[in-house]
Amino acid sequence: MIDVTVKLSDQLILKNPVLTASGTFGYGDEGRDLVDVNQLGGIVTKSITLHPREGHPPPRIAETAAGMLNAIGLANVGVEHFCREKLPYLAGLETAVFVSIAGSTMDEYVEVLSTIEQANLGFAGYEINISCPNVKKGGMEFGVDANMTRELTQRLREATDRFMMIKLSPNVTDIGLIARAAEQGGADAVSAINTVVGMDIDPVTGNFKVSTGLCGLSGPAIRPVALAAVYRVAQAVSIPVIGVGGISAAEDVVRFVRAGAHAVQIGTLNYRDPGIGVKISARLPELLRKIGAGSLGELRGLVN
Repeated sequence: MIDVTVKLSDQLILKNPVLTASGTFGYGDEGRDLVDVNQLGGIVTKSITLHPREGHPPPRIAETAAGMLNAIGLANVGVEHFCREKLPYLAGLETAVFVSIAGSTMDEYVEVLSTIEQANLGFAGYEINISCPNVKKGGMEFGVDANMTRELTQRLREATDRFMMIKLSPNVTDIGLIARAAEQGGADAVSAINTVVGMDIDPVTGNFKVSTGLCGLSGPAIRPVALAAVYRVAQAVSIPVIGVGGISAAEDVVRFVRAGAHAVQIGTLNYRDPGIGVKISARLPELLRKIGAGSLGELRGLVN
């Protein structure tokens, strides 16, 4: 029997290593008629902020070679609406749910998390977005400073006993240093990476393809960057690493596991096929059998 379960902590075991990435699967309820989300290892929601946000003006998504440019600007319904209208559905799912939260100040992060805690509903934990390159303040500021990452993580750790992972940015000098700061602050895991900075211009009109000009690049184009980041982070920390970036096949899952990841998140490919995560997880046993491995854990960090 091939074992594709993933142990992230003594209290949290995923049925398989495939999660959805924040911002690419809505709040988790939009795809209920398209895919059985309970077959996923987990769902990471859109990033939730203290107040509702409209995000950046359109166009804020553009296709590019082997990927997607985007600058959504953390558009979301705000924490009160989320707790009232979205969280009850998520709490009833039979898969791990991670609520992504973001803020412009440490106090905002803490208030968002505390508000969700007060809802007193069951879900697996949080992903803390300190790595968004598409907003003018907050988020990214914390993600590039090890001391701020450590302090923010410590403050959030004091506010919850739930599983907490910190989402890392690739747009730093030493991602391992930021990962260690998160671990020192009390994070249970880190996820890597968020989008890399990109841009495109229409050669005829001279217009930016995305309204903000500089934006985030995601999709298969960044997989080698993400793989290298996960490899470096896994060597820097002892907590689980969740790989994110350009995953589109079961083989990619194994690539990230060999680089040191415990699990992965699928992002951009959800736009093409909302059911891709379920399809990839279903193919993993066959692939592991072909490799000659009885579990994913046997392959973690196994690279020559």
